[in-house]
Amino acid sequence: MTSAPLLSLNRISKTFDTSVAALDDLSLDVLPGEFLSLLGPSGCGKSTALRILAGLTKASSGEVVWRDEAARADVGFVFQEPTLMPWANVFQNVFLPMRLRGISMAQATPRILEALSLVGLKGFEKAYPRELSGGMKMRVSIARALVLRPALLLMDEPFAALDEITRFKLNNDLLNLARTLGTTIVFVTHSVYESAYLSNRIAVFAARPGRVVDIVNVDFTGPRDESFRLSPIYLNACQRASSALQSVMTDAELLT
Repeated sequence: MTSAPLLSLNRISKTFDTSVAALDDLSLDVLPGEFLSLLGPSGCGKSTALRILAGLTKASSGEVVWRDEAARADVGFVFQEPTLMPWANVFQNVFLPMRLRGISMAQATPRILEALSLVGLKGFEKAYPRELSGGMKMRVSIARALVLRPALLLMDEPFAALDEITRFKLNNDLLNLARTLGTTIVFVTHSVYESAYLSNRIAVFAARPGRVVDIVNVDFTGPRDESFRLSPIYLNACQRASSALQSVMTDAELLT
């Protein structure tokens, strides 16, 4: 990672038409090559911040400053639900973003097969979503986001609905992908343990309206595997993130 941000959220606020304030004075840098988790209680604006980064929602005030326009145009998004086209097979679902860019199937095929291989779905090109498990559907969704090799991958609680064993496996696969591709990842989660396992940094959000109240650095350069979950660095990151989150929840209770 380098010190110059890939992008910066500068004093972002977001109030919806219902007068609900989702974000207030949110400032946060995203560094090239990092795995950054946004951690906070439900409804604290994490997903709203992600959608503002993706350009899917406009901020009410503040600005998103990108390092350059090329980075701004090079973003992939993985939603909480796989959002696959049920009438299309796995290959066709992953082809979609390339087709929308006018790339022919013949040109796209090597990249599609590569993306499917990266997420462990080689041989499932002709399968339909109804034939896949929840974890496999999410792998297709990740492959679809990766097929254009984005510089920035935004992930909105992609593993929240999965069982713990599948979630752990996909956590490991995601770390391998990040290492292989060098993609910057911003990952929304409400799990302290998941954020500490995956991240270089954890941005802890206050309860609504959301803003960053603490940054937890997870300074570990070795492999992230099951032994890492027993390491002092992991346990300390969990403790710090949990303490910050508990403080956020206590403050929210005092305000109600």
